[in-house]
Amino acid sequence: MHGCKVGQAKLTKGYKLPCRYVIHTVGPRWRGGGKNEATLLTSCYRSALMVAKEHGIRTIAFPSVSTGIYKYPVELAAETGIYAVNDFLLAYPDSFDLVKWVLYSDDIFNVYQNKAMAILEKGVL
Repeated sequence: MHGCKVGQAKLTKGYKLPCRYVIHTVGPRWRGGGKNEATLLTSCYRSALMVAKEHGIRTIAFPSVSTGIYKYPVELAAETGIYAVNDFLLAYPDSFDLVKWVLYSDDIFNVYQNKAMAILEKGVL
């Protein structure tokens, strides 16, 4: 793939995976929150969605980007990811049939679900 910078995304075939394509993105390492981490994480989601849109991909699934070995706090990552995806969908409302989260554990799922519900209660989504 000739590398991929933090916040960018690239497309490959799905090969033996149960999907046609994989969109790769490089999330930021957590360094305490003062090194543009939120902006870079937002860019990961926007870039991946734009790559999908440009290739006519109508369904996309996201993990909790950067919350593994890059140690991004799950609560913050969930909020950033949910807002980034929502903003993109508002800007391009007819681009996707389904955008979903595929999360590693029930604990992470619960954080994302609670964060989405809290954002909904604010009337933002």
